[in-house]
Amino acid sequence: MTEAKAYAAQSATTPLGPWNFERREVGPHDVQIEILYCGVCHSDIHQVRAEWNHSVYPMVPGHEIVGKITKVGDHVTGFKVGDLAGIGCFVDSCRECNPCKAGEEQYCETGVADTYNGTEMDRKTPTYGGYSTHIVVDEKYTLHISDKLPLEGVAPLLCAGITTYSPLRHWKIGKGHKVAVLGLGGLGHMAVKLAASFGAEVTMLSTSPSKEADAKRLGAHHFALINDKEQMKALRGKFDFILNTVSAPHDYNTFLRLLTLNGVMICLGIPPEPSAVPAFNLVMGRRSIAGSLIGGIRETQEMLDYCAEHNIISDVEVIDIKDINNAYERMMKGDVKYRFVIDIASLRNPS
Repeated sequence: MTEAKAYAAQSATTPLGPWNFERREVGPHDVQIEILYCGVCHSDIHQVRAEWNHSVYPMVPGHEIVGKITKVGDHVTGFKVGDLAGIGCFVDSCRECNPCKAGEEQYCETGVADTYNGTEMDRKTPTYGGYSTHIVVDEKYTLHISDKLPLEGVAPLLCAGITTYSPLRHWKIGKGHKVAVLGLGGLGHMAVKLAASFGAEVTMLSTSPSKEADAKRLGAHHFALINDKEQMKALRGKFDFILNTVSAPHDYNTFLRLLTLNGVMICLGIPPEPSAVPAFNLVMGRRSIAGSLIGGIRETQEMLDYCAEHNIISDVEVIDIKDINNAYERMMKGDVKYRFVIDIASLRNPS
């Protein structure tokens, strides 16, 4: 066992603070990663504050992890000491069900081992995430990271990047498609970048006029205010796809009207409250509501390679670990462009 420094939540109502714990020794198929950067996902807040009703404490959040390999097991073949590596939202799965065999481990029928706020596949050993100095993971669930891009900008690709990349690939979205992105946050800004890079005509839907310049800088071709009735009326029946990245409560019906015949609204954000959708709003136009969850290991590696080739990273604000609680409050106010990333050096060597 090796001691790791971390920041942890001890309950749903207390601030995150310093906490030490022990990582397992490196097994035959494991790699040990010295964590350099960890992104701060909105789901970290949901889980720290028990908004999804399955939180276990102490909790060390963080599933957008990049770092350097410092140790490998005897049977590891895909990595060596000194390699850059990444860890996303899960660190293991059953490996035997149909989704796992198809490379869609995120849909494992027995449930994945989440990177944090979960357990290893023994369903007993707690998992702790990337707000920590190092992590030990099986090489099959470890990603190769290119040295072509700044690591702090790569970290959020492990969640925000793959969450938006996967549906674009699944629905084969690209040139000739009209795509709306709802919400310009951590997910939304990656959705704009990736959809535009795939050749789609992208419209940003937002409540904030001040975000228009940023949306277009990120690659959006058009911008519309969802609280402007005339603009919304003009957009009815316009879009083949809507990438809905909003995690706050909102009415899906408002946006279904914007879909064309056979249009699909793909839900990526997970609001804490359910939304009722009358069947009429679906059958009129053969519209669909779908969902998509991150991506499997193979597809996540594909996404990382694509981003390295096309120079795509997240827009980030790098913070010290001591500022994490303030970062959470700022995220709740939408005061970040567009992802906080923790410099783990500030945990390893606090000033």
